[in-house]
Amino acid sequence: MSAVMEAPEADEALRPAFFDWLCRMGDNTLVLGHRTSEWCGHGPVLEEDIALANTALDLIGHTQMWLGLAADIEGKGRSADDLAYLRDAMHFRNVKLVELPKGDIGQTIMREFLFDAFHFELLTALKASKSSRVAEIAAKALKEVSYHLDRASDLVVRLGDGTEESHARMQAALDYLWPYTGEMFTADATDEAMAAAGVAPALADMRSAWEATVSEVLDEATLVRPERRFDVHTGGKQGRHTEHLGYILSEMQFLQRAYPGATW
Repeated sequence: MSAVMEAPEADEALRPAFFDWLCRMGDNTLVLGHRTSEWCGHGPVLEEDIALANTALDLIGHTQMWLGLAADIEGKGRSADDLAYLRDAMHFRNVKLVELPKGDIGQTIMREFLFDAFHFELLTALKASKSSRVAEIAAKALKEVSYHLDRASDLVVRLGDGTEESHARMQAALDYLWPYTGEMFTADATDEAMAAAGVAPALADMRSAWEATVSEVLDEATLVRPERRFDVHTGGKQGRHTEHLGYILSEMQFLQRAYPGATW
């Protein structure tokens, strides 16, 4: 760790919560990046295949920054790669939304949109973090996430207000994914500690902005917002469900587990 550090990084009492929160940030982008990469070579059209691959690469780049900082804060000699490839599913802290199967292209785009709208608000707020390192990462990531959100929003509108089949697929994707969105705004002790320290915003404070963005796009897409509650399903914060994450990690961590310490 650097000898010159801002107050949040230097606060020993805050260190466990800070590490956990940084893992959440990195786990979200890591798992979603892997899910998005599953479309590489399988996109419905060449342009979309390339766009999804680039989005996945952006997310993995964000992961390197978040988990790299997490490793520094932990101070136990681990690296970003160690945190990505050598933790078991029970130690991952991503929201459930990002680990769900990719489904058809409608489900993939709808998930990207719902998460991007949240991710955009979160990174925007994090630019004002009292941790200079968090603020720096957020500013870098926000440039790419702004594009992700614009692209996903446009596709939701084009497909939602498109053919009868594309509209039906997008509505089905929205109905399926909607109950998982509440976890993004469900705070626990770690989130509250980060907000109190000025490292991160209070999650509840971002909900209205997220809802405004989502509602505007869904209205233009002629899609009906589900009436079911947000927080029916949860993942890392309220109890880890590993049926999807275990499959992801079996692919993502295979090389490191089969050949420990391999380099090339």
